[in-house]
Amino acid sequence: MNLFRLVADLMHLASIFILLLKMQKTRSVAGISFKSQVLYAAVFLTRYTDLVTHFVSLYNTMMKIFFISSSLYIVYLMKFKFRATNDPRLDTFQVQYLVAGCLLLSLIANYAFTLQEILWTFSVYLEAVAILPQLFMLTKTGEAEVITTHYLFALGGYRALYLVNWIYRYYNEAYVDWIVWVAGTIQTGLYCDFFYIYFTKVLKGAKFELPQ
Repeated sequence: MNLFRLVADLMHLASIFILLLKMQKTRSVAGISFKSQVLYAAVFLTRYTDLVTHFVSLYNTMMKIFFISSSLYIVYLMKFKFRATNDPRLDTFQVQYLVAGCLLLSLIANYAFTLQEILWTFSVYLEAVAILPQLFMLTKTGEAEVITTHYLFALGGYRALYLVNWIYRYYNEAYVDWIVWVAGTIQTGLYCDFFYIYFTKVLKGAKFELPQ
Protein backbone atom coordinates (compact mmCIF):
# COMPACT_ATOMS: atom_id res chain seq x y z
CA MET A 1 0.00 0.00 0.00
CA ASN A 2 1.37 3.39 -0.98
CA LEU A 3 1.18 6.59 1.06
CA PHE A 4 -1.52 8.15 -1.13
CA ARG A 5 -3.93 5.28 -0.56
CA LEU A 6 -3.19 5.17 3.17
CA VAL A 7 -3.88 8.89 3.60
CA ALA A 8 -7.01 8.55 1.43
CA ASP A 9 -8.30 5.71 3.61
CA LEU A 10 -7.59 7.75 6.73
CA MET A 11 -9.54 10.69 5.27
CA HIS A 12 -12.44 8.35 4.51
CA LEU A 13 -12.40 7.15 8.10
CA ALA A 14 -12.13 10.75 9.31
CA SER A 15 -15.19 11.76 7.29
CA ILE A 16 -17.28 9.13 9.04
CA PHE A 17 -15.99 10.03 12.50
CA ILE A 18 -16.64 13.72 11.81
CA LEU A 19 -20.20 12.94 10.74
CA LEU A 20 -20.82 10.83 13.84
CA LEU A 21 -19.28 13.57 16.01
CA LYS A 22 -21.60 16.14 14.43
CA MET A 23 -24.63 13.97 15.19
CA GLN A 24 -23.65 13.19 18.77
CA LYS A 25 -22.40 16.69 19.61
CA THR A 26 -25.40 18.59 18.21
CA ARG A 27 -27.93 15.80 18.83
CA SER A 28 -29.14 16.58 15.35
CA VAL A 29 -28.85 15.42 11.75
CA ALA A 30 -29.95 18.76 10.30
CA GLY A 31 -28.14 19.51 7.07
CA ILE A 32 -27.31 15.85 6.39
CA SER A 33 -29.00 14.04 3.53
CA PHE A 34 -30.61 10.80 4.68
CA LYS A 35 -30.84 9.70 1.07
CA SER A 36 -27.10 10.06 0.55
CA GLN A 37 -26.40 8.02 3.68
CA VAL A 38 -28.75 5.24 2.51
CA LEU A 39 -26.93 5.20 -0.82
CA TYR A 40 -23.56 4.89 0.92
CA ALA A 41 -24.88 1.98 2.97
CA ALA A 42 -26.01 0.35 -0.27
CA VAL A 43 -22.56 0.97 -1.75
CA PHE A 44 -20.78 -0.92 1.02
CA LEU A 45 -23.32 -3.73 1.25
CA THR A 46 -23.07 -4.46 -2.47
CA ARG A 47 -19.30 -3.94 -2.69
CA TYR A 48 -18.25 -6.19 0.13
CA THR A 49 -20.29 -9.30 -0.62
CA ASP A 50 -16.98 -11.19 -0.50
CA LEU A 51 -16.41 -10.29 3.16
CA VAL A 52 -16.58 -13.89 4.39
CA THR A 53 -15.38 -15.62 1.23
CA HIS A 54 -12.28 -13.69 0.16
CA PHE A 55 -9.52 -12.75 2.61
CA VAL A 56 -6.94 -10.22 1.46
CA SER A 57 -5.51 -8.94 4.73
CA LEU A 58 -6.59 -8.09 8.27
CA TYR A 59 -6.51 -4.40 7.34
CA ASN A 60 -8.78 -5.00 4.35
CA THR A 61 -11.24 -7.09 6.35
CA MET A 62 -11.40 -4.61 9.22
CA MET A 63 -12.03 -1.74 6.82
CA LYS A 64 -14.87 -3.65 5.13
CA ILE A 65 -16.50 -4.39 8.48
CA PHE A 66 -16.11 -0.79 9.63
CA PHE A 67 -17.62 0.75 6.50
CA ILE A 68 -20.59 -1.60 6.47
CA SER A 69 -21.33 -1.26 10.18
CA SER A 70 -20.75 2.51 10.38
CA SER A 71 -22.92 3.25 7.34
CA LEU A 72 -25.77 1.18 8.77
CA TYR A 73 -25.33 2.84 12.17
CA ILE A 74 -25.55 6.30 10.59
CA VAL A 75 -28.75 5.30 8.78
CA TYR A 76 -30.13 4.01 12.09
CA LEU A 77 -29.30 7.28 13.87
CA MET A 78 -30.95 9.34 11.17
CA LYS A 79 -34.01 7.12 10.83
CA PHE A 80 -34.71 6.56 14.52
CA LYS A 81 -32.61 8.28 17.20
CA PHE A 82 -32.45 11.75 15.63
CA ARG A 83 -35.40 11.45 13.29
CA ALA A 84 -37.13 14.52 14.70
CA THR A 85 -34.24 16.72 13.52
CA ASN A 86 -34.33 15.43 9.94
CA ASP A 87 -36.33 17.54 7.48
CA PRO A 88 -37.35 15.43 4.45
CA ARG A 89 -38.66 18.58 2.74
CA LEU A 90 -35.04 19.53 2.07
CA ASP A 91 -33.95 16.04 1.02
CA THR A 92 -35.90 15.76 -2.22
CA PHE A 93 -33.42 14.42 -4.76
CA GLN A 94 -34.98 11.62 -6.83
CA VAL A 95 -32.52 8.85 -5.96
CA GLN A 96 -34.47 6.13 -7.75
CA TYR A 97 -33.10 7.43 -11.04
CA LEU A 98 -29.54 7.20 -9.71
CA VAL A 99 -30.05 3.62 -8.52
CA ALA A 100 -31.76 2.54 -11.74
CA GLY A 101 -29.11 4.19 -13.90
CA CYS A 102 -26.23 2.64 -11.97
CA LEU A 103 -27.87 -0.78 -12.05
CA LEU A 104 -28.42 -0.60 -15.79
CA LEU A 105 -24.87 0.60 -16.40
CA SER A 106 -23.45 -2.19 -14.22
CA LEU A 107 -25.27 -4.74 -16.38
CA ILE A 108 -23.78 -3.23 -19.52
CA ALA A 109 -20.28 -2.13 -18.51
CA ASN A 110 -18.61 -4.70 -16.24
CA TYR A 111 -15.62 -7.03 -16.26
CA ALA A 112 -17.60 -10.26 -15.86
CA PHE A 113 -21.30 -11.04 -16.01
CA THR A 114 -21.53 -12.69 -12.59
CA LEU A 115 -23.68 -11.63 -9.64
CA GLN A 116 -20.76 -10.65 -7.42
CA GLU A 117 -19.01 -8.72 -10.20
CA ILE A 118 -22.18 -6.88 -11.19
CA LEU A 119 -22.85 -5.93 -7.55
CA TRP A 120 -19.27 -4.68 -7.18
CA THR A 121 -19.53 -2.67 -10.40
CA PHE A 122 -22.89 -1.28 -9.29
CA SER A 123 -21.30 -0.13 -6.02
CA VAL A 124 -18.55 1.71 -7.90
CA TYR A 125 -21.03 3.56 -10.09
CA LEU A 126 -23.34 4.29 -7.16
CA GLU A 127 -20.56 5.68 -4.98
CA ALA A 128 -19.68 8.11 -7.77
CA VAL A 129 -23.10 9.77 -7.51
CA ALA A 130 -24.14 9.02 -3.91
CA ILE A 131 -23.15 12.51 -2.80
CA LEU A 132 -25.61 14.17 -5.20
CA PRO A 133 -28.58 14.24 -2.75
CA GLN A 134 -26.30 15.91 -0.19
CA LEU A 135 -25.05 18.50 -2.66
CA PHE A 136 -28.62 19.07 -3.86
CA MET A 137 -29.67 19.71 -0.26
CA LEU A 138 -26.87 22.27 0.04
CA THR A 139 -28.23 24.14 -2.96
CA LYS A 140 -31.65 24.28 -1.30
CA THR A 141 -30.43 25.49 2.09
CA GLY A 142 -27.66 27.66 0.67
CA GLU A 143 -25.49 27.14 3.73
CA ALA A 144 -24.03 24.48 6.03
CA GLU A 145 -22.60 24.10 9.52
CA VAL A 146 -18.80 24.20 9.70
CA ILE A 147 -18.56 20.63 10.97
CA THR A 148 -20.72 19.45 8.07
CA THR A 149 -18.38 21.13 5.60
CA HIS A 150 -15.41 19.37 7.25
CA TYR A 151 -17.23 16.06 6.78
CA LEU A 152 -17.82 16.78 3.09
CA PHE A 153 -14.24 17.94 2.57
CA ALA A 154 -12.83 14.76 4.09
CA LEU A 155 -15.22 12.65 2.01
CA GLY A 156 -14.31 14.43 -1.21
CA GLY A 157 -10.63 14.57 -0.32
CA TYR A 158 -10.51 10.81 0.13
CA ARG A 159 -11.64 10.23 -3.43
CA ALA A 160 -9.35 12.94 -4.84
CA LEU A 161 -6.38 11.25 -3.17
CA TYR A 162 -7.45 7.94 -4.66
CA LEU A 163 -7.01 9.54 -8.09
CA VAL A 164 -3.40 10.29 -7.15
CA ASN A 165 -3.07 6.73 -5.84
CA TRP A 166 -4.26 5.32 -9.17
CA ILE A 167 -1.79 7.48 -11.12
CA TYR A 168 1.01 6.31 -8.84
CA ARG A 169 0.01 2.67 -9.28
CA TYR A 170 -0.28 3.06 -13.04
CA TYR A 171 3.33 4.18 -13.33
CA ASN A 172 4.73 1.85 -10.67
CA GLU A 173 2.55 -1.25 -10.97
CA ALA A 174 1.02 -0.93 -14.46
CA TYR A 175 -2.35 -0.81 -12.70
CA VAL A 176 -5.34 -0.25 -14.99
CA ASP A 177 -9.03 -0.18 -14.02
CA TRP A 178 -11.13 1.94 -16.34
CA ILE A 179 -14.39 1.44 -14.47
CA VAL A 180 -12.93 2.67 -11.20
CA TRP A 181 -10.96 5.45 -12.89
CA VAL A 182 -13.90 6.94 -14.77
CA ALA A 183 -16.31 6.65 -11.81
CA GLY A 184 -13.73 8.12 -9.43
CA THR A 185 -13.00 11.04 -11.72
CA ILE A 186 -16.71 11.85 -12.02
CA GLN A 187 -17.11 11.55 -8.25
CA THR A 188 -14.22 13.94 -7.58
CA GLY A 189 -15.52 16.37 -10.20
CA LEU A 190 -18.83 16.67 -8.36
CA TYR A 191 -16.98 18.21 -5.42
CA CYS A 192 -15.20 20.95 -7.38
CA ASP A 193 -17.62 23.78 -6.55
CA PHE A 194 -17.75 22.68 -2.91
CA PHE A 195 -13.95 22.56 -2.68
CA TYR A 196 -13.70 26.09 -4.07
CA ILE A 197 -16.08 27.53 -1.48
CA TYR A 198 -14.50 25.46 1.30
CA PHE A 199 -11.00 26.79 0.56
CA THR A 200 -12.06 30.39 -0.09
CA LYS A 201 -14.49 30.73 2.79
CA VAL A 202 -14.48 28.02 5.48
CA LEU A 203 -10.71 27.78 5.85
CA LYS A 204 -10.60 31.56 6.19
CA GLY A 205 -13.11 31.51 9.03
CA ALA A 206 -16.12 32.58 7.02
CA LYS A 207 -19.49 30.83 6.97
CA PHE A 208 -20.14 28.33 4.19
CA GLU A 209 -22.67 29.99 1.94
CA LEU A 210 -23.43 29.37 -1.70
CA PRO A 211 -23.33 32.38 -4.05
CA GLN A 212 -26.73 33.98 -4.51
